[in-house]
Amino acid sequence: MSKNTWRKRALATGAGVAVTALALAGCTTAPAEETPAESGGTVTIATTNAFTSFNGDTPDANLDTNGMVGYLTGVSGGLGLGGFLRLDKDFSILSNDDFGTIETVSEDPLTVKYTLNEGLTWSDGEPITADDMLVNWAQSSGWFDDAVIDGSTGDVTNGGTQYFTLAGSTAGIDTTSFPEIGDDNMSMTITYATPFVDYKLFNPIGKPAHVLAEKAGVSLEEFVELVNTLPEGNPEAPVAPNATLKAAADFWNTGYDVTTMPSDESLLVASGPFIVTDFQAESSITLEKNPEYKGSMSPAYDQLIIRFIGDANAQVTALQNGEVNAIQPQPSADTLTALEANNATVHAGNQVAYDHLDLTFGGVFAEANVREAFLKTIPRQQILDSIITPVNPDAEVLNSQIFLPTDADYTDAVAASGYDAFTEPDIEGAKALLAGATPTVRILYNTNNPNRVDSFRAIQQSAQQAGFVIEDAGSPDWSSLLGSGSYDASIFGWVSPGAGNAALPQIFKTNGGGNYNLYTNADVDTLVDESQVTVDNDALQQLKIEIDAKTAQDFYGLPLFQTPGIFADNGTVTGIDYFGGQTGIVWNAQEWTLAG
Repeated sequence: MSKNTWRKRALATGAGVAVTALALAGCTTAPAEETPAESGGTVTIATTNAFTSFNGDTPDANLDTNGMVGYLTGVSGGLGLGGFLRLDKDFSILSNDDFGTIETVSEDPLTVKYTLNEGLTWSDGEPITADDMLVNWAQSSGWFDDAVIDGSTGDVTNGGTQYFTLAGSTAGIDTTSFPEIGDDNMSMTITYATPFVDYKLFNPIGKPAHVLAEKAGVSLEEFVELVNTLPEGNPEAPVAPNATLKAAADFWNTGYDVTTMPSDESLLVASGPFIVTDFQAESSITLEKNPEYKGSMSPAYDQLIIRFIGDANAQVTALQNGEVNAIQPQPSADTLTALEANNATVHAGNQVAYDHLDLTFGGVFAEANVREAFLKTIPRQQILDSIITPVNPDAEVLNSQIFLPTDADYTDAVAASGYDAFTEPDIEGAKALLAGATPTVRILYNTNNPNRVDSFRAIQQSAQQAGFVIEDAGSPDWSSLLGSGSYDASIFGWVSPGAGNAALPQIFKTNGGGNYNLYTNADVDTLVDESQVTVDNDALQQLKIEIDAKTAQDFYGLPLFQTPGIFADNGTVTGIDYFGGQTGIVWNAQEWTLAG
């Protein structure tokens, strides 16, 4: 997918647009003395979550580890080492000039030209051309979609078709006219009908067009001809789905999901400096140098192994024993103590991420008074004090779904939303709203995450005092259950790429790719649409404050806390540096070297 999207995590996930990562008090040890770098060899790291898909840009596969692998092998959520753009440590945009160039041809109307460098190839040797950009634009823009979807149920109501199912949203990209392809098939020019706030983050490279064509049963030439000639979708006059495009979209939506190392090597085709060479479900994924990569970001080492170790103590032990060179564990006071006791180099800071409780609209929470009553029972200060304060004594309960405490507009957002009124439980107030009712609430969360288990138990104990009957709907497969209708409330988190505003339609707009709780509000939809075409920053911030306030007034749910982050290494690898965005520890993996 080409737009930067927020990702969900089992670890701690979140969002916050353009924030500064802060060092956590007392969490950084002195770096080990550098030794001469050694070329070649294997770097092994540990992360919390398992890998599940080679396409992390669908709603079900929108997980952090999937995004990490996508980032290293090509593009994930619009950013990566194998496309036009990536982010620096401070979340500023870096151009991948060895891939191509982006030129703003005109600001009125907004017109942007993408030009590929000559000689680029996918890892299977096929050329990277404007065909790939055109197909990715079609997927990202929803150009051919003609479905009308009921925001309260997710069902198509007009017999139309939604082809590509995005974790994010088509908002902004869907204001473009059909692109103009250069005569040499190496450039694509997009003209926007209205300004697009995140146009600088749009990256028209994703999955290879020739692979999607193959899965649709046609040649690349036939597939591109179809994209060029198929009429734009019209929801007011839906037609039967095009079988070829539907086959390609179906494969993009689910065909990249895996439980074993695929025998179909087309799933592995990459544009970045790394390519996957092995995958052991629930254990590890191995990446090596892409021999077809022609850029400047090829690593000095030969192989990167990412192990999936959910338990933070087990990660620390693996680091201590030299089984891994670096880790990204779930932060806790015990984890920090253990790392410091073992003289590990700790890299710490806040993530552009937050944990939150969402309520599913409909069912037990169809009525606003029941939603409000439930939110009145949530012990947010207790949750913060038990999970986050031991790691960061300066942490505070989060009172915004959009802004983080380091954002300039956070105070204004809190004043508008009123989330701070839900810091401590108001059991009597909840009882009064329930008026003797005893609603049953099923809560989904990750049972393999100690922090989420603690949050669930705290909520369960508090809510029961007001008369709620709390059912444990927790599961290690929590992510695949989001949006399934099998629960009434969910505890998870969002992690932002660190730049852009794509999360607003993704999460809060009717039918957004991350709108798992079927939230719908016509006024919010209007504000979200405005946010995607508002380029004046002051006006944009005000729109975001209004969205925050209106969702709060609907008792959407509650933000819990901003998530801290920890990386650590044992001195055997150099170049590890803290980054609070969704690519986590691997954000600069191409720069690492093994110590001599």
